[in-house]
Amino acid sequence: MARIDLAESPAAVAAVEHAGTRAGWADAATGVATAIIPARGGSQGLPGKNVARVGGVPLITRAVRAALTARRIGRVVVTTDDEDIAEAARAAGAEIVERPAALAGAAASSESALLHALDAGGASAITVFIQATSPFIDPADLDAAVERVANGERDVVFAAAPTHVFLWREVGSTAVGVNHEMSHRLRRQERAPEFAETGAFYVFATDGFRDAGHRFFGRVGVQPVHPDHAIEIDDAADLERARTLAVRIDRDLGPRHPLIDVDALVTDFDGVHTDDTVMVDQLGRESVRVSRSDGHGVARLRAAGLPVLILSAEENPVVGRRAEKLGVECAQGVAAKGEALREWAAARGIRLDRIAYLGNDRGDVPALDLVGWPVAVPDAAPEALEAARHVLQSPGGHGAVRELADLILAAREHASEPGVRRAAPDPAHPRDPE
Repeated sequence: MARIDLAESPAAVAAVEHAGTRAGWADAATGVATAIIPARGGSQGLPGKNVARVGGVPLITRAVRAALTARRIGRVVVTTDDEDIAEAARAAGAEIVERPAALAGAAASSESALLHALDAGGASAITVFIQATSPFIDPADLDAAVERVANGERDVVFAAAPTHVFLWREVGSTAVGVNHEMSHRLRRQERAPEFAETGAFYVFATDGFRDAGHRFFGRVGVQPVHPDHAIEIDDAADLERARTLAVRIDRDLGPRHPLIDVDALVTDFDGVHTDDTVMVDQLGRESVRVSRSDGHGVARLRAAGLPVLILSAEENPVVGRRAEKLGVECAQGVAAKGEALREWAAARGIRLDRIAYLGNDRGDVPALDLVGWPVAVPDAAPEALEAARHVLQSPGGHGAVRELADLILAAREHASEPGVRRAAPDPAHPRDPE
């Protein structure tokens, strides 16, 4: 296979022309492949699977973000028959191809959806087929796989995890070794690894795929991925396992930088401004630990003209004193945070979809469900993580508020650039029309 010259391909040129509207591209000219993510609405094993949340983020959104983060991918297309999936993917930055019902049934192949999306126009010389049911895709793996196809090393490269597992198969009345000799079992270090296909992604030359009609053709190569990234979600048990692993794996994959373009920030106090612990002296007086960096972040938000509100279920003088120190509004002893937030926003004429809320516990869920940017700290309760659109890297009391403040300010700077439109709200969280 000859090296594919993508520098002059129509898709590469289009990627360069479109670069100004997509955040996070260090060099738009390197985006040379088109990613296609088939995501149908129906799922017999797990209804609503493609918009189920892992680490607070819908699966389809995670897939789009991974593709957009890869430097070698210049365009991301989601082909779907489901409006909720389409809206979530569009909000994340993907283009949408409407998938016909005939290609969206349980018996329809992924190849048929890919070919339909390619025929819809705008195909590039290399296609990256990504499955949203794999939540832990490393953009660096995508880039490495695209490069191997682009330089002519392979026609197809797919994600696979190395394994030294001994495989067995029952034949008649006994079990026999599939990948080893039963009478002489080599040690791990003496065996070359085998590879288990993860289903996360497949990269191939587009013309070769069209000719073959399936994803494996010509010279096929393996792109090794970390075994922790090999999880594929087929049922509820897989989903729960992915949610358990998400905090650690997402941190290992590196921080995500969403464009949290909002007009106000509302936060819980305990577990957000603090590490959710209390120190009590011999006289019964309570004190908490806060981060100075959070104070700097809040000061920058105030300087930019963004209102900040601390909304706390606890009634404690320390909350009021901290709010006074930060120069922000504070409401304490709030049992119904959703109602209080709605009233506060209405009184100030701020749309709910233009508010970020940072929480850590189940009491924050009503407020998280109202706003355009529900955000949680990584050690939050499962209910808060499930409701979040973004999960921070920093725990409460260790710079979480500063991290979110920096993201908000970065988004405002990006939105002020010529030709950049504000991101759409997350359709998973309906907002008041006003």
